[in-house]
Amino acid sequence: METRLWSVSSTSLLSPLLVILALLMCETKALVKLPPNETVPAVIAFGDSIVDTGNNNNLMTLIKCNFRPYGQDFNGGIPTGRFSDGKTPSDLLAQELGIKDRLPAYLDPDLKPQDLPTGVSFASGGSGYDPMTPELASVISMADQLNLFKEYIAKLKQLVGEEKKKFIIANSLYLVVAGSDDIANTYFVLRARKMQYDVPAYTDLMLNSATEFLKELYGLGARRIAVFSAPPIGCVPSQRTLAGGTERHCANEYNVAARLFNKKLSAALNTLRTSMPGGKFVYVDIYKPLLDLIDNPQKHGN
Repeated sequence: METRLWSVSSTSLLSPLLVILALLMCETKALVKLPPNETVPAVIAFGDSIVDTGNNNNLMTLIKCNFRPYGQDFNGGIPTGRFSDGKTPSDLLAQELGIKDRLPAYLDPDLKPQDLPTGVSFASGGSGYDPMTPELASVISMADQLNLFKEYIAKLKQLVGEEKKKFIIANSLYLVVAGSDDIANTYFVLRARKMQYDVPAYTDLMLNSATEFLKELYGLGARRIAVFSAPPIGCVPSQRTLAGGTERHCANEYNVAARLFNKKLSAALNTLRTSMPGGKFVYVDIYKPLLDLIDNPQKHGN
């Protein structure tokens, strides 16, 4: 079953997303005001349900959200396949940057050529860094998302020419959001990996796959890459129901695994920054703000 983190909050991730701009470029007084002579021509997303804007709609998978009540606060109440009642973080960021109102799914049959230069989402709900995770869910693996990105690059070149294609690929903002389904589903719920790995070894497996993904993305020309931490996955309603006891507390062992992975991921991104010339790899911590939202709802209007 898909880990629908988006049921925790549909807007709480906006602030961390906007901070990406200041981290990737330089300090500004306004988070969405770009420095002089800087531009972000497109937003391109990879990963899982947090940034999937409809790629699963036509897949042979149960992991879909193209039905009500999803989308009730978006697009006239019509479900689009987003794992949200409104926009995803990738939509919000593209909107705040003034690029476009929403980020389309690359596999949307209604996608138009003119949508390509300003970005798309390749993400697939239920996917993860562990290659077994998308296989179990019958969704698009991270490796196959990169294959779709290669196809996108070829189409972009045909559409705008080699020089503009290079500019778009090098200057776009890339979002990489994965890890939730690896920890929650593949490891703890389905236990598909638990007999083979303890938590430290499994988070190493996740990290190795994440690092290889980022290296290949860099090799394809990406330079501004924001990599999201794993969230407090043990506090997602589905996981609290499955592993939180009769009072549905947050599942602590899930969160321990998420924190361990996050620590390793942050360190790996520091290494990539020093070893990949021109690469701006930014670690985006969504664990702490989401946990604060859960633990202190009164601070956030509830």
